[in-house]
Amino acid sequence: MARPIREHLPHDCGTERMTLATAIGCAMVLTSFATALFAYILYPLVLTLLSARRVPANRGSESENQWPVVSLVLPVYNEERTIADTLESLLAVDYPPGRRQILVVSDASTDRTDEIVRRYKVHGVELHRLPARRGKTAAENTSRTLLRGEIVVNTDASVRVRQDALKPLVAAFRDPSVGVASGRDVSVGPSGHPRGAGESGYVSYEMWVRDLETRAGGIVGASGCFFASRPVLHREIVPEALSRDFAAPLIAREHGYRAVSVPEAICYVPRTTSLRQEYRRKVRTMLRGLETLYHKRSLLNPLRYGTFALKLWSHKLIRWLVPWATLGALAGLGLIAVEVAPLRWALLVGCAGCAATMTLAWWWPSDRGMPAILAAPSYVLFGLMAGLHAWFKALAGDLNPVWEPTRREAVP
Repeated sequence: MARPIREHLPHDCGTERMTLATAIGCAMVLTSFATALFAYILYPLVLTLLSARRVPANRGSESENQWPVVSLVLPVYNEERTIADTLESLLAVDYPPGRRQILVVSDASTDRTDEIVRRYKVHGVELHRLPARRGKTAAENTSRTLLRGEIVVNTDASVRVRQDALKPLVAAFRDPSVGVASGRDVSVGPSGHPRGAGESGYVSYEMWVRDLETRAGGIVGASGCFFASRPVLHREIVPEALSRDFAAPLIAREHGYRAVSVPEAICYVPRTTSLRQEYRRKVRTMLRGLETLYHKRSLLNPLRYGTFALKLWSHKLIRWLVPWATLGALAGLGLIAVEVAPLRWALLVGCAGCAATMTLAWWWPSDRGMPAILAAPSYVLFGLMAGLHAWFKALAGDLNPVWEPTRREAVP
């Protein structure tokens, strides 16, 4: 008589002969998979269910004397290559010139940045120079007492705000419940075309999630490239090691306001051509995000902050746990592989393939376009590595509010 089929099966999940190590491995893999699945797929589905009917944006009146005075704040450090084009772009934005203040805060630049900015004084551009370098957030904090606008707009020297983007961003504040409005980032390559890299796909995904969050009440993080706040919120001091663009919606919620994403307020963000540079940017962005969330950790309490707290858990903390979940999945597969010989080979081949991909991408010449078959997986792998690196730095208390800004190719 034939033996039961289960006797022919390996010692893995689903058999009576499962070992403790295999059981633990299966649990680790399933938990890790569930974490990533929720962070990137189930959370947007939950937002879709929570979304209310979308209300058309109120673009406001075209009469110049009815648009509020806005203050555009531009923190810079050694941006002599791009600052002239950036200022020309801001001066060309469709907004009444008499109701617009442009303030450049130089973080003790050592090149010709300040000299170039002073040439634009005749166009109303103001320069404030810090006596010592302290970082972007410190520069933004310093600007608080120098602003005259009814709306404060933060932007960056390396990006380009589309000419028609400012009015819809400002119009969002016609809703008295809105305290922060965030623009829509569009990742572009050196040619100006918005496609062609893993970064572009991720940015598009992030903007989609923010749109869903807006429909479900509000976002939990703004675009550092282009966002606006009410002055009462901008005046709040943000510790120098933290991220103001992430802190802004959190501050707004503490004051009873909400933050929204404005799809029409488009800002073009050049992709970096150096993987090393992009890796460093990811590490410091997530590190500052972790520190900001810890600083505002009371907002994670759903009993007090309801849906906003659940969004903060889902969009930020759980997503930032995905690198740890990936490590957990690898460890779990390793435990299972002790009992399942084919999995040992599959795991070995997979790890070797990942290592080869990362090595090739790391040394890929920055002046040559990386093929999509390499760009997409390397973007994911280095993103996971950067996440772990940021966690280690945060746990070690290795904070650095001052850094070398990401140098990007100019947008054509």
